[in-house]
Amino acid sequence: MSDEETIKNAMSAAPEAVGKNSTVVNWDMKELQKGTNGWTCLPDDPTTPTNDPMCVDENGLLWLHAYMEKKDPPDGKIGFGYMLQGESATSNVDPFAPPPAEGKKWSETGPHVMIFNAKTAIGGGYPKAGENPDRHQPFVMYQDTPYEHLMIPTE
Repeated sequence: MSDEETIKNAMSAAPEAVGKNSTVVNWDMKELQKGTNGWTCLPDDPTTPTNDPMCVDENGLLWLHAYMEKKDPPDGKIGFGYMLQGESATSNVDPFAPPPAEGKKWSETGPHVMIFNAKTAIGGGYPKAGENPDRHQPFVMYQDTPYEHLMIPTE
């Protein structure tokens, strides 16, 4: 994709008002567009089979960096993110699971928002449904890991 197409794809992760004023970076964190609203959008992850761009607030970006670097997320920084195009993940339980074997399915989730780094806030009120959550209601992804976060469907 061209930089212009990449920017458009990244911004599609969030509502227009958030996306159009966001910073846009590639997955290597190269900045493609400077934003003004504190949000950062990333384009489709090329390692997954579906279109899954993401937009995160400042604390969400700190969480994402910790996840990508396999470090603990920062204490006390609850973040928020949009994935309004949906996503594919290798696992709902293991944040570092390898891609599924040939012929096996990826875990696909429709459009949703995420609350990061809110383990205490999540508490026992939301299902920790393992690999097969009900994707029509909020559920906890990466349960019982430092990367546990709440997934909230938007459809």
